[in-house]
Amino acid sequence: MRVLVTGGGGFIGAWIIRRLAEAGHDPVVFDMQENRAKLAEIAGADLADGIDWHTGDIVATGDVETAAKGCDALVHLAGILTPACRANPILGANVNLIGTLNVFLAARAHGIPNVAYMSSMGVFGPDGGAEPCPTTLYGAFKLGAEHSARAFFAEDGITSTGFRPYVVYGPGRDGGLSAGPSLACAAAARGEAYTIPFSGGIDMIHADDIARIFLTTIEAPPQGANVVTLLGNETTTDTVAETINRIAPGARITVDGPPMPIDGPKSEPQLAQLFPGWTPRPLEDGLADTIAFYKERT
Repeated sequence: MRVLVTGGGGFIGAWIIRRLAEAGHDPVVFDMQENRAKLAEIAGADLADGIDWHTGDIVATGDVETAAKGCDALVHLAGILTPACRANPILGANVNLIGTLNVFLAARAHGIPNVAYMSSMGVFGPDGGAEPCPTTLYGAFKLGAEHSARAFFAEDGITSTGFRPYVVYGPGRDGGLSAGPSLACAAAARGEAYTIPFSGGIDMIHADDIARIFLTTIEAPPQGANVVTLLGNETTTDTVAETINRIAPGARITVDGPPMPIDGPKSEPQLAQLFPGWTPRPLEDGLADTIAFYKERT
């Protein structure tokens, strides 16, 4: 299948494109600029150099429809994170909500039956409730995108699956507040000290685990408009620091900072129902893989 990946120049996009290509599909990138460095870092220079790359603005309906022409499925990752949404709410709404509408409009225009998209545990507030109740503009825009996806299924029959991860980690993660565990792995590999800038309980999932479930969603999409809280490994930042220090003797990883401003559900029955063959890798294995990746590059 030919699969358009919006935001494909980023960290998670690189992992998904790698999995798509390994499975024999033809991934296509749509992003604001042509920067193949992250894709080369994760998936290799050959794939990065040869991939079909479309530049454009996710807010421009025509740009997205042009890039999606001839595609069989859409993976929508393009977005901006919590600090950017707070700094510029109009831009946040345009990118994270209007951009999602444009992806579904492209699917409708070209008869593409399936969209897999990235939501976030940011749709939940800080109280740990099971029902979405965002207290950030980022979370509000993501929740609006989820409801929009349901409307496109009800009105146009476009199947979709949205995934809500919390802290995504792994090789290549280098931006955003929740990048702390990944940056700690990189620092440990270099023998440098690093302080994870937030504390408390979190759920962590490796980027390749996300890529695997996106691949399944493309090859065998669950019917309907689904939204799944994508749980990996429940842990604490103190445990993450201790684990990294144990895996990499001599590492000096510490924790300091307030807790993250969200706390979502601790279980998700839909994961096993919709994706019975998917399980996340153990946290220690994922951290060890990430440290090894960076050690090879020191």
